[in-house]
Amino acid sequence: MTLRAHVVVRRGTLLVDVDLAVAPGEVLAVLGPNGAGKSTVLRVLAGLLVPDGGRVTIGDDLWDSPEQHVPAHERPLGMVFQDHLLFPHLSTTDNVAFGLRTRGVAKAQARRTADEWLQRVGLEGFGDRRPTQLSGGQAQRAALARALVGEPRLLLLDEPLSALDARTRLTVRAELRRHLAAFAGCTVLVSHDPVDAMALADRVVVVEDGRVVQEGTPAEVARTPRTDYVARLVGLSLLPGTATGTVVELDGGGRVATGEDATGPVFVAVRPGTVSLYLARPDGSPRNVWPATLVAATPHGSTVRCDLDGEVPLTADVTATAFAELGLLPGAPVWASVKASEVAVYPR
Repeated sequence: MTLRAHVVVRRGTLLVDVDLAVAPGEVLAVLGPNGAGKSTVLRVLAGLLVPDGGRVTIGDDLWDSPEQHVPAHERPLGMVFQDHLLFPHLSTTDNVAFGLRTRGVAKAQARRTADEWLQRVGLEGFGDRRPTQLSGGQAQRAALARALVGEPRLLLLDEPLSALDARTRLTVRAELRRHLAAFAGCTVLVSHDPVDAMALADRVVVVEDGRVVQEGTPAEVARTPRTDYVARLVGLSLLPGTATGTVVELDGGGRVATGEDATGPVFVAVRPGTVSLYLARPDGSPRNVWPATLVAATPHGSTVRCDLDGEVPLTADVTATAFAELGLLPGAPVWASVKASEVAVYPR
């Protein structure tokens, strides 16, 4: 049963107008900056917010239209929140069984089914514990079991990993991927973390200012970002311009040499790891070399991420050793160079 949703909501000055379609067994990730409207979309799908317009259907069932609104408790869906939101006064088993009990399933049967799901998510033997006796990762697994125990048609995941520490997140993400692969319904994941989206989703929709600005597979979105937000999300510098042959005249001034021919309006994308920094103009005649100013430097894993301002604004990753040897500080003048063969160019 495919989910089809056209969500229209007015939130102050922001008009959210988003179209989504999710096939059975598919995981769709909705990415976007804070305030873009992605949580609004999720609340409409969950039945927690009545939209101002549009239409939401799953299969032949109509959930939202100008004439109809099916409330959350009547929708066959499961939801996992950023904070697990387990009932603190109930045992883990009773938390998982809660939805079944509200649908009239006998207590003994509901508890048996809940314990089966706790076993599936690796919580066998934890059923008698209260949520306060569980770790963050265990509580989120219990929340996932609670969402799936009723065999919903739609599973909604609202930043499900963001409250976990880095080590726990890796483990829970891998387990979540396994369970999503076995889930026959539609899944919508809302996240601001590109790693979660790339690891869990079959398709990605990027929402900015209430509109879909890009969609595709995770690989397609990462390879050809179409907005500065998406580019920064996947670690690229995105430069719009106009191409003539192997030269792109940037909209903001400056030019970039590329390794392939193009014509007309294009995006130039440069990965931080391909940018080299120098204190003086490098010798020889590199095709791409520009003066710049270091405006910010941030540790980024084993490297230092350097934001550069100039006629060609870029981000560069340099090793901590090279950063120290160059004596770089914010405000320092530098020269940046990129091989033409390392520059990606594609139509706007």
